Amino acid sequence: MKSLAIIPARGGSKRIPRKNIKDFLGKPIIAYTIEAALNSGLFEEVMVSTDDEEIAAMARQYGAVVPFLRSPETSDDFATTAAVLSEVLQKYAAQGRAFDYACCLYPTAPFVTGKMLSEAYGKLMAGDFDTVFPVLRYSYPIWRSLRVEGDRAVLNWPEHLESRSQDLPPAFHDAGQFYWFRVGRFLEKLALFTDRSGAIELSELEVQDIDSETDWKLAELKYKLLHHLD
Repeated sequence: MKSLAIIPARGGSKRIPRKNIKDFLGKPIIAYTIEAALNSGLFEEVMVSTDDEEIAAMARQYGAVVPFLRSPETSDDFATTAAVLSEVLQKYAAQGRAFDYACCLYPTAPFVTGKMLSEAYGKLMAGDFDTVFPVLRYSYPIWRSLRVEGDRAVLNWPEHLESRSQDLPPAFHDAGQFYWFRVGRFLEKLALFTDRSGAIELSELEVQDIDSETDWKLAELKYKLLHHLD
């Protein structure tokens, strides 16, 4: 059974310019994702889907392949991850190459490790899942969350006003790092979250959305703590 790692990394990034190849503690942030995929030993090929020649060159420098550039249709701000993955798989198919499983890894996920990838892959293999991805538990019960209407704070679930935190079920959100999937089922549904999705849980130190310069600094601090760096 053949597996493919797909790292989508387009050139455009408005909030953090050149985000996918920006320096993260001494090397381009995309290098961490490429190295995690290569070191896992799970993939026949680790490829980067990009529309940008500089990103392509850097990806090759760190061991990934870029067999073709992304089309204009999947390179704008409105292209979905599913569209990008579908295009990649179709282009490989046109070359006579097929894969049973694939993993979409985001290029700004320096916390991903081979161990995480192996755990998620094992879960995909052991269960009847379409996809498996990492999740993070909310630190505060969402059942006690509020919304603001004008100047008023309103409970989303007023029935839980007096509920003890320990009596409320935990809630999780997508860590936004990677998605293992069965290629055949993905091409049928074109979705990374289905009614047959599984999850592995990560800790708060292993997850950080990176959408601003502050996020970037927080990610670097977390990485240093995890890896005991000065």
